[in-house]
Amino acid sequence: MGILALTSGDPSGIGPEIAIEAWRRRKQDDTPPFLLLSDPALVEARASRMGLPVKIATVTPEEAGAAFADALPIVPLEASFLDSPGNPNAINAAGTIEAIETAVRLVVSGRADGLVTCPIAKKPLYDAGFGYPGHTEFLGHLAETIAGSPATPIMMLAGPELRAVPVTIHIPLAKVAPTLTTALIVETASITASDLRDKFGIDNPRLAIAGLNPHAGEDGAMGREDEDVVRPAVEQLRRLGIDARGPLPADTMFHARARADYDAAICMYHDQALIPAKALAFDETVNVTLGLPFIRTSPDHGTAFDIAGKGTARPDSLIAALRLARQMADAKAARR
Repeated sequence: MGILALTSGDPSGIGPEIAIEAWRRRKQDDTPPFLLLSDPALVEARASRMGLPVKIATVTPEEAGAAFADALPIVPLEASFLDSPGNPNAINAAGTIEAIETAVRLVVSGRADGLVTCPIAKKPLYDAGFGYPGHTEFLGHLAETIAGSPATPIMMLAGPELRAVPVTIHIPLAKVAPTLTTALIVETASITASDLRDKFGIDNPRLAIAGLNPHAGEDGAMGREDEDVVRPAVEQLRRLGIDARGPLPADTMFHARARADYDAAICMYHDQALIPAKALAFDETVNVTLGLPFIRTSPDHGTAFDIAGKGTARPDSLIAALRLARQMADAKAARR
């Protein structure tokens, strides 16, 4: 088994401590081996603050696998971190960015099998001059500059009972309908189908395409978008050989019998995808970025500055993200 590259995220958040806890629970939760890209001094200080016994090994990526059983392997960054739990500071931006860039380089070069990221906060990065809207957009940029592969990042929420993909993401609800296009739905669903094959090992992925309006528009009686935008996308996907069905009423798509008939739900806006995903498995849902030339997963929660350093953060979602990244890496390797 290879190694996964884990970034510690914003060091003022819970990233360092859930990384520590994921390693401490490696046996009871069968956590796959990972290396942590961080500042060893910060990790030691955070472990001491929480009273957690943890042995740390400062290693190269090649040494990490052998060290993992007995010590938390840390590949040190050139930048150091200010240890200030709950108080984000732009001084930490350089190390946060370095960790992400280094992790991508490790995965692209084959020195790690996948990338798992702990949460970052946008404001400290913006204050330091970071020029990207968020994590995902930055990874798309790195895919092109490091891997030489133009990418269209797509967000998937993946849990044990549901995979859900929003077509539009962080925009106001009032802008969803004007933003939706047939081409955007087709692109999102096509990338999803491709990655379900290549990274999840699903030979013939089945996609359920949600309608935008109540009752999927009810033949245009509740809005024309489902007939004029969504249905043509479904028809085009079928012509491309993708098993897509819809538009389907969103209020009947997510019960157990309905979920048995598809491998991923393509949803029209953020909450249409994230509410059922989080309601079904809040602590086990993983944020997966599709459309990249490498594997990237992340716990589906934020930096949690309010509880950072208090020892109450749960590592469940991070452990799920590590497990899923391992499964995806193995599925990808099996298809070569």
